[in-house]
Amino acid sequence: MKVVNRKESWLLLFGDILVFIFSLWLSLFFRSGEIPSQVVFEDHLLPFSILFAVWCLIFFIAGLYEKHTTIFKRRLPLRVLNTQIFNIFLSVIFFYFIPYFGITPKTILFIYLFVSSASIFVWRIYGQKIFGLKNLEEAMILGRGPELDLLLREVNDNPHYGLKFVSVYDLDKSVGVDFKKDILEKIKSLDISVVVMDLQNENLKKNFSSFYNLIFSDIHFVNINNLYEEIFDRVPLTLVGYDWFLENISLAPRPVYDFLRRSVDICLAILLLPVFCLAYVFVWVIKKIEDSRSIMIFQERIGHNGKIIKIAKFRTWLYDDAGNEEAKKNNKITKIGNFLRKMRIDELPQVWDVLKGNLSFIGPRPELPVLVKVYEQEIPYYGIRHLVKPGLSGWAQLLQDNPPKHDANYNDTKVKLSYDLYYIKNRSLVLDLKIALKTLRAIFSRSGR
Repeated sequence: MKVVNRKESWLLLFGDILVFIFSLWLSLFFRSGEIPSQVVFEDHLLPFSILFAVWCLIFFIAGLYEKHTTIFKRRLPLRVLNTQIFNIFLSVIFFYFIPYFGITPKTILFIYLFVSSASIFVWRIYGQKIFGLKNLEEAMILGRGPELDLLLREVNDNPHYGLKFVSVYDLDKSVGVDFKKDILEKIKSLDISVVVMDLQNENLKKNFSSFYNLIFSDIHFVNINNLYEEIFDRVPLTLVGYDWFLENISLAPRPVYDFLRRSVDICLAILLLPVFCLAYVFVWVIKKIEDSRSIMIFQERIGHNGKIIKIAKFRTWLYDDAGNEEAKKNNKITKIGNFLRKMRIDELPQVWDVLKGNLSFIGPRPELPVLVKVYEQEIPYYGIRHLVKPGLSGWAQLLQDNPPKHDANYNDTKVKLSYDLYYIKNRSLVLDLKIALKTLRAIFSRSGR
C-alpha cells in the first residue's frame, strides 16, 4: 500500500502545462481584444513551448513536483513566487537575446508573463485542493522508538496521506499485551482498515498467524520501515537489522548504470576543467594579496571500499593543519576563504579527483579517517556507506537539516547515515539526476553545504 501518490507529480506537471497554454491563449486575447485565430495561436505556441519546457525544468529543480510540495502548503506560496521570478528573468533573456524565437511585438511577452504568473500561482495554491479530497482510512500503528512518534505526527497532521492513526501501540512500552484481546478486538471495534507494524518485532512475529486471518477481512498490512522510508526519504536505523541489509544492499555488477555514471563524471569533469583553471588564477592572485600560504590543500578521506584517498580543495582556513592546540586556537577562515565557501568554489579542485576516479559527482560525502574510526565503533552498519564511491554532492548533504561538520557528532551522523542508506538502496540514474538538480538549486540559493 502506498500512502504517497506518485501520480500527483504527473498531475501537477500536466496541470502546469495546461495553465501555460491557456495563459498564452488568454494573453493573445487580451492583446488583440478578440479570440485569437488558430494560425496566430500556433505561431506563438512553438517558441513559447520551449519556454514552457524550461519553466517546467525550473519547477522541477525548485522541488515543485515533489511529494512534499502538496503536503507542506505553508512553504508553497513563497517557493512558487521565487521560482516564477526566476522564470520571468529567463523568459526575457530568451526572447530578447535569441532573435530566431523573437516575438513581435514584445507586448505579448509581458502580458503573458503577468497572466501566466497569476494563473500558475492560483493553480498551485488553490488547485491542489483536489488532491486533498480523500477519505481518511482508520489505521493502527504498532512500532517503537523515535520513528513511531515521527510517523504519528507526520501522518496525522497531513490528511494528504489518506491515513489517520486512531490507535497506537509502542512495542517497547506495551509489555504483557494480550494481542487477541487488546489489539485484534480493537481493530474490529474501531473499524481499522490499515495496520502499520514493525515486522521485525519478536512479539509480533509470534502472533502473525492471528494477523493472517485479518487479510480475509480486507485489512491491509504495511511494513513500518517501508512507510517511514516512503515518507521521509531515509532508512529508519533503529528499525532495520541484518536481514534488511541482506535483502536491500548488493554489490552485484550493474554494467549499464556504472558505465553511464562514469561517462557522465568524465564528461562533466572535462567541461569544468576550464572553470577550475580560471578559478585557480583568480584565487592565486587574491591569495598573494592576502597571504603567501599555499593555495590548495590535500586532505585524506575514506573512499570506495574503505580505501584512503586524497582530495584537493582551495585553502579556506588560515592554517592547513590545526593539529596542535596553538594552531587550533588561532585557526580561522580567511576573508578569501569565506568568499570561496559562500560561492562554493573551494571544492572546485575536486574535478581532478573525479577524473582520476577517486570521487564521483554524486554519492555520499567522504569522511575523515579519524571520524570514520569513531563512527564504525559507535554506529551500527556505518561501514556500509563505503560500498559506493563517494561524491561531491549527496542525498544526505541536500536533505539533512543539520549535517555534522568536522567534529564527531553521534546523533547527526546517524541521521546522515539513514539518508546514505536510502541512496545506496535506491541509487539510479534518475535519483542521481534528481540530486544533481537539487544541487544546482542549493548552489544558486546558497542553501545546504
